[in-house]
Amino acid sequence: MGDNGDMNANQNCHATGDPQLDKAIYQWITWDRNALTRAQIEELSREKNVDELRRRLCYRMAFGTAGLRAAMGAGFSRINDLTVIQSTQGMYKYLSKFFPDLGSRGVVVGYDTRAQDASGCTSERLARLTAAVMLCKDIPVHLFSTYVPTPFVPYAVKKLGAAAGVMVTASHNPKEDNGYKVYWHNGAQISSPHDKEILRCIEDSTEPWPESWNEGLAESSPLRSDPLDKITRLYMDELATVCFHRELNSQSPLKFVHSSFHGVGHNYVQRAFQACGFPPPIPVPEQKDPDPSFSTVSCPNPEEGASVLELSLRLAEREGAKIVLATDPDADRLAVAELRDTYVTQSTVTSQRDVYGWKAFTGNELAALLGWWMLYNWKETHSEPSDTDKVYMLATTVSSKILKAFAQMEGFHFEETLPGFKWIGNKIHELEKTGNEVIFSFEESIGFLCGTMVPDKDGVSAAVVVAEMAAYLHTKNLTLNQQLQNIYETYGYHISKTSYVICNDPPTVKRIFTRLRNFEGENVYPKSCGGYNIVNVRDVTTGYDSSQPDQKCVLPVTKSSQMVTFTLQNGIVATLRTSGTEPKIKFYTEFCAPPGKSDITNLEDELKKVTSVLVEEFLEPDKNNLIQRRV
Repeated sequence: MGDNGDMNANQNCHATGDPQLDKAIYQWITWDRNALTRAQIEELSREKNVDELRRRLCYRMAFGTAGLRAAMGAGFSRINDLTVIQSTQGMYKYLSKFFPDLGSRGVVVGYDTRAQDASGCTSERLARLTAAVMLCKDIPVHLFSTYVPTPFVPYAVKKLGAAAGVMVTASHNPKEDNGYKVYWHNGAQISSPHDKEILRCIEDSTEPWPESWNEGLAESSPLRSDPLDKITRLYMDELATVCFHRELNSQSPLKFVHSSFHGVGHNYVQRAFQACGFPPPIPVPEQKDPDPSFSTVSCPNPEEGASVLELSLRLAEREGAKIVLATDPDADRLAVAELRDTYVTQSTVTSQRDVYGWKAFTGNELAALLGWWMLYNWKETHSEPSDTDKVYMLATTVSSKILKAFAQMEGFHFEETLPGFKWIGNKIHELEKTGNEVIFSFEESIGFLCGTMVPDKDGVSAAVVVAEMAAYLHTKNLTLNQQLQNIYETYGYHISKTSYVICNDPPTVKRIFTRLRNFEGENVYPKSCGGYNIVNVRDVTTGYDSSQPDQKCVLPVTKSSQMVTFTLQNGIVATLRTSGTEPKIKFYTEFCAPPGKSDITNLEDELKKVTSVLVEEFLEPDKNNLIQRRV
């Protein structure tokens, strides 16, 4: 922007008396070419709304468990045209240093269906601006011509040999949010040190280059290609690696209902079912087409269970379908509900996961089923006991330990990672380099990866794998829930509770965790919970682990987020952690019973008691004004 722009910026800046803030206001109004977001800052400046201006302009987004994610709107702390341009400029600077062949490898760019009228932000526009930044530096861009599931971007990065990938999405977050997820050349989400180095380059590249705003480059540049047809074809063909009984699928009498939660999943799940021999699932008509306002659900997160699956369950009952599949808006996660054998009345429902005659599986329960299924089919083609030497399953450390029980009994390997699929994706890459095979990975927040088609969670492939598993079990007169009970009887009941509280005040979050670390005195953690002694404490924020001889964490230290795990004398494991994508404190508790123990009522009671004390005494929700989960 030339002198007239600077003059206009000066005219529209109203001094606040804070030099840092005044500079940020001037920079925003000078740099931002989006009239809607520029007007938002100009109005706040005229109103002298200093607190809101500071929130928007004096903080910059950081890479969390799913990249950059924030509300859409004006400001350096939000997702908008300018911050996406800045982020991509920083990424270009880092990639150009790291990859001498960046000019031949290029980058992949995809997007979901989010949009916000007030700021003129759509995921598609942000993706085109991302492409423009790279194209103006003569970097080839594989830009999808329409919205795609998030796993298509890492899949394309690997298949096309790209240096990196960007997916513009906020997944299952509220409609106000958007995000910028970055993948490395191995298809896994970026992790340290790349995330920190890219942030450093972003901070060194804050002023937009003139051509960065040239959205038209996405159409006019000869360096732009559209990978949609090729990647979709390759992906659907490769689904054969996780479809083991295709001949049975076309004959199955089971019907499936699918909801795409107003997002990207409808067409791709339909094609995936057909690729594996199934007729297409029955779509929920009100939810199959993109809708950035997510108008039929209270929140666009199928993880909430039956409370947000009402339209799907009603349709299933009308159509005689026994299984409901729901992908979240960017189709990287999967929720599943099954019609119960015995009808459950509303008065007897005790869990938000159960409603009337339906059971909505938790992420941990689905992982038990999918882990069993992937192992069962692997064993069908590997009869030698020594074959398990190179076989792995992976899970995040806050997820159920059911895969660990599988591994101990079946002789393969199990490893844990920090929360977030970026850790799993990079662990897969590390293991494959040494000749190992990862057959299943998951995180409890309904994120699953069957095989290693994509080094990230994938709701599309998981949906068709669940359908095939259900079809196979149906031939054995078993439901998914009945098989889950069989698994628990064989490997031990794993009862878990996962939920969260909302805290919109970062200082409060810090105060809660500081109190935990000084609960019984300076640097002394709590010694008991719910009447049971705490025998081990692991704090990955500080790197402390009382169970290790040197008292140092085996998992990587993550100072930028909070996570403390307590192991109780009765075997319950309880974790408190901050979300990497939302203003939540999450809590996880699990009780692992030995194989053969079938009376689990006492275990459930103990777990419920410990979970209640964990929340009330350690988080103090009333005192800290925490918002309890609504179901």
